[in-house]
Amino acid sequence: MALTPMMRQYFEVKENYKDCILFFRLGDFYEMFFEDAETAAKELELVLTGRDCGLENRAPMCGIPFHAANNYIGRLISKGYKVAICEQVEDPALAKGIVKRDVIKVITPGTYIDSSFLEESKNNYIMSISINSSLNICSVALSDISTGEFLTTEFKFSWNTIFDEIAKFAPNEIIISKSTSEDDLKNLRNYSKALLTTRDEIYFEEDFSNTLKEYFKDYSGELSEIQESAAGSLMKYINETQKISLSNINKITVYNIFDYMTIDNNTRRNLELTESLYGKGKQGSLLHVMDKTETSMGSRNLRKWIEQPLLNKKHIEDRLDAVSELTNNLLLKEELKTNLKDIYDIERILGKVSNKNVNAKDLISLKVSLSKIPDIKRSIKDSSSKLLKYYYNNIDELSDLHELLDKAILDDPGLTIKDGNIIKDGYNESVDELRVAKKSGKQWISDLENRERDFTGIRSLKVGYNKVFGYYIEISKANYSSIPEGRYIRKQTLSNAERYITEELKTMEDKILGAEEKLISLEYELFNEIRDLVDKEIDRLQNTARQIAELDSIACFATLALENNYVKPTINTEGFIDIKEGRHPVVEKVIPNGEFISNNTLVNKDDKQLLLITGPNMAGKSTYMRQVALITLMAQMGSFVPAESANISIVDKIFTRIGASDDLAGGKSTFMVEMWEVSNILNNATKDSLVLLDEVGRGTSTYDGLSIAWSVIEYICKSENLRCKTLFATHYHELTKLENELRGVKNYSVAVKELDNTIVFLRKIIEGGADQSYGIEVAKLAGLPKKVIDRAKDILKHLENENVADTKKIAIENKEVLEEVATDIKEDVEEVYINNHKTNKKKHNHAQDSLQMDFSLIAKENLVNDIAKLDILSMNPMEAMNKLYTIVSEAKKLKD
Repeated sequence: MALTPMMRQYFEVKENYKDCILFFRLGDFYEMFFEDAETAAKELELVLTGRDCGLENRAPMCGIPFHAANNYIGRLISKGYKVAICEQVEDPALAKGIVKRDVIKVITPGTYIDSSFLEESKNNYIMSISINSSLNICSVALSDISTGEFLTTEFKFSWNTIFDEIAKFAPNEIIISKSTSEDDLKNLRNYSKALLTTRDEIYFEEDFSNTLKEYFKDYSGELSEIQESAAGSLMKYINETQKISLSNINKITVYNIFDYMTIDNNTRRNLELTESLYGKGKQGSLLHVMDKTETSMGSRNLRKWIEQPLLNKKHIEDRLDAVSELTNNLLLKEELKTNLKDIYDIERILGKVSNKNVNAKDLISLKVSLSKIPDIKRSIKDSSSKLLKYYYNNIDELSDLHELLDKAILDDPGLTIKDGNIIKDGYNESVDELRVAKKSGKQWISDLENRERDFTGIRSLKVGYNKVFGYYIEISKANYSSIPEGRYIRKQTLSNAERYITEELKTMEDKILGAEEKLISLEYELFNEIRDLVDKEIDRLQNTARQIAELDSIACFATLALENNYVKPTINTEGFIDIKEGRHPVVEKVIPNGEFISNNTLVNKDDKQLLLITGPNMAGKSTYMRQVALITLMAQMGSFVPAESANISIVDKIFTRIGASDDLAGGKSTFMVEMWEVSNILNNATKDSLVLLDEVGRGTSTYDGLSIAWSVIEYICKSENLRCKTLFATHYHELTKLENELRGVKNYSVAVKELDNTIVFLRKIIEGGADQSYGIEVAKLAGLPKKVIDRAKDILKHLENENVADTKKIAIENKEVLEEVATDIKEDVEEVYINNHKTNKKKHNHAQDSLQMDFSLIAKENLVNDIAKLDILSMNPMEAMNKLYTIVSEAKKLKD
């Protein structure tokens, strides 16, 4: 059996789009067949039917009306599918045989621009990754085709750095070479929510220099070869899918990853920067609290600033100064925000202009936006801060475009550009003439109805119109006898009426419909001309849109500061963070007013390099640590911060290890994930980083966990290339002894008050370590049954008694070992002393020379004295073992 011609055509098209669901246009429907149909039917809840296709079995089939396609496409894209739109590409009347069809656009998660499905406050990025293994370099390129943004950077190849860039931009689609190892692709899929689109290696190896010059007018070959590979492959993919050249993508912005704070995905999640840990939405995040913007563009820009805090002190202070000016001038701030309220999403309107799918209402929104720009400029004209002056000088009023749109487009135009009702009277003489003809013709029709009623005496007579039969005179059956003979020509018979026409009506119909058809066609033609005129000025429009977005974000910071009592931070590069009465910006908003307990923080490179924080769960340790990180991050964004005062040293990276999670699918237990996160921090943090570590080592046995936590602290404090500012929360109270043993460790704890056999968390961070964890009391507060709590207390007492007995036993054993070591050392010391004394006596005959003994003798005598002072029975097992280890180590050194 042979395929039918139509199905043969379907397979020829499908062959080139194997990774897409093919929407195959048949009449007024998009049809899907075979596997595409089965997938679409399941995902879109469509009825799966069949169609004869020439094969033995019918082809599985489902379909959707073409006019409702956007909704179905959006649902498929949101689930990670690609959709290829296949349309008729020739006039059926001129076709010989089956009508020619081809794909006119491929819609993917990274190239989708339908505003009804895109989040207004979030960019929709697509990323291309190009790796040169031989040179050990990598480049990424990113674009949001809905806004025209196009970025690229280059860095030393590292998957961690790639993951950091993915975390920063959260692309919905990533293009990467098929030659990437399966393990790396698997890790990429696990790390990112993006759809992975793989291409052959040759896809990235073209000479893209001339291609980029064609796409970007101002490109002069300044990118490196690896950057051209990433940028060129991305533009190639965009053109392959969109099938048109996008004028809004016209500038390559090269950025340096070292211009922005590094925040890995784990840290972004733990700090809840743009989405909450549990709800996975904006609610409960830092973005939710901070977003006081008036425009969609400003909201997207604010998200970028949160995701990419600055490292340049001058640029940070420029933003802070601008915010300060607005907080000190309430009239200016309110005037600015009032004018910003009427600004629509200019960037995405321009995306529609570039894609040729803008409508008249979009252009009216653009006109309204442009009308507010002079007021915005006027409000900041006399500003003193450097950044506000910059915005004033760089915002283009675009009065010529506003004038064009105001003259050309109706204030309330039709929904679709192919149905007329778009162009204003007075803009085009031909439009005016046709509109008069159409209007007068319709008036003639209305008058005709009254004349015919008067002539026939039939009051129910009416003149109507439909697209199939045109204009008609309708008379009900009950009035047939009143119809004048020979006056009307029968046109259509209904069940209870007859429809007629006259020669005069027929002539007028031709005039009216001719004028209407010409008017619609002319309005469509003029609209396209206006759209193209806007398109030519897209550079100016984009530049102004960017300035407005940033200005909106600055105004947002000012509003935030005034509403929440934030202060302007001081920025330093001396390596210390000094926060007075700091608050968590999110938590303080969700608890009753005035009940949040503020705290001081001083962390530096010297005596308070690592703050060791002890205290029970539920007492606020994690909240305290997170607020220090968020205050630091907000300051480097250029925002005021929740505190009485803050002096913030610029940090290059923020790392967190907070909470318990696993990756069972990746073969990692909770403890393994914890250790992986700690490893990532220790391997990538620098002396300028801020590190938050919460309960390191709790996923394993007590002594294992304590040993790991102890060793981690030593590594952070002793490594010359690290010594980063660290907040370390723990339940291991034994670690508090490190304050006296390691330079930079300082003990802090959460204040707790015991009242009537229960505890009250004061949530105040105070100097000094906690002496217990209050775990059972926390369980009691959580509502565990009284029997469970009482039994837990009994068990705790029993274990503590056992531990004391074990401690004494181990201590006695250790004492015997220590005494043996001490005896050996004493004998060594005496022998060395006698030998040295004899030698010195032979060499020198006076008492002064006999004092010139080996310094090692003094060290050994000191060690013996230290051993003699030990109170073994007062030590717990871990302390005894650690002390024994230290003594043996010192003894070995002296022996050598």
